[in-house]
Amino acid sequence: MSKVHNWHLNRDMEYPYEGSRPSRQIAYIFDTNKCIACQTCTVACKTTWTSGKGQEHVFYNNVETKPYGFFPQAWDVSVQRLLGPNKWKKDTYEGKTVFEAAPPGERVLGYLPDEEDYASPNLGEDVIAGSVEKGAFFQGMHQTWMFYLARICNHCTYPGCLAACPRKAIYKRPEDGIVLVDQSRCRGYRECVKACPYKKIFYNMITRVSEKCIGCFPLIEQGEQPQCVKTCIGKIRLQGFLSKPGEERADNPLDYLIRIRKIALPLYPQYGTEPNVYYIPPLHVPISFSQQMFGPGVEAAMTTYRGVPNDPDLLSALLLFGNTPRILHRFRRDGQEAVGYDDKDQEVVRVPFTEPFFARDFFDKKNDVYRHNIT
Repeated sequence: MSKVHNWHLNRDMEYPYEGSRPSRQIAYIFDTNKCIACQTCTVACKTTWTSGKGQEHVFYNNVETKPYGFFPQAWDVSVQRLLGPNKWKKDTYEGKTVFEAAPPGERVLGYLPDEEDYASPNLGEDVIAGSVEKGAFFQGMHQTWMFYLARICNHCTYPGCLAACPRKAIYKRPEDGIVLVDQSRCRGYRECVKACPYKKIFYNMITRVSEKCIGCFPLIEQGEQPQCVKTCIGKIRLQGFLSKPGEERADNPLDYLIRIRKIALPLYPQYGTEPNVYYIPPLHVPISFSQQMFGPGVEAAMTTYRGVPNDPDLLSALLLFGNTPRILHRFRRDGQEAVGYDDKDQEVVRVPFTEPFFARDFFDKKNDVYRHNIT
């Protein structure tokens, strides 16, 4: 085991390979407060990448209803049961990661789901925590709750799948940090499936090799955001590149939201993989539940998010979500508009703080007709 620094844990940790961060790291931000579970992202990804034989159970992208939704079944509670309780001291994790807790002879602590665990991709959909009492009515705060959690491969800095593969068939691209499977080397041992704590790598029983999200790298190489990001109806997603720790830039929207304002947090940082999909935590969920999922920064992130109406710079960054198919490398606020730039520093999007509204008069004097708001 080597010692590598995991900034999510605020400490060094053990990892089977030497640390080697890519020159730039692909990263995503998902706003859980805006997701409506329309599954447009799921369908877009499914039809693009996993419509072949043996891929019926493969969902590179899925949207779960928390707290009772899982795909595969019970994936996160199973890993937590193996790992034990969270042990945070302020922002430093004092417990063991999936690498440090690995049993003798193995590199990663994990489990292999049963086939039936993949049989219900909509398990727990729209199921709420608790029950609604007869006669209850809304009083400004929901007594019962749920939220939607969109999930893809995290393209981790320290991937569990890569660490566990005995064939070294899994690698991380140095140019953008995307994690891929070399299927010519894969022999279908499924050690990667067992090791990934997020269960986002799949075994194809027809081709007998492992498959996973490829980060839509053909689009990334053309400067465009992935399918799941571009098709998101709720505009909950933003993809870009995260700078190395200590090299963050305030004009990089990913750096700004994740590292500087700390409004977006990693999913289960205690696993130790340093995932690169970040979530703006839900505002209406019990703090204890959110902290279990997103770490100790939840309360501060929620406070910052609630202050967006009075924070024009933060509002500018959040307005870039879903408003351009291009990858944004720089942004700025121009008065009452948010402006985004591509890798050539050309302006590709300009979003007003307030959308213009045009209302036609009910009676059109010129044409002597009344206009009704019907079709």
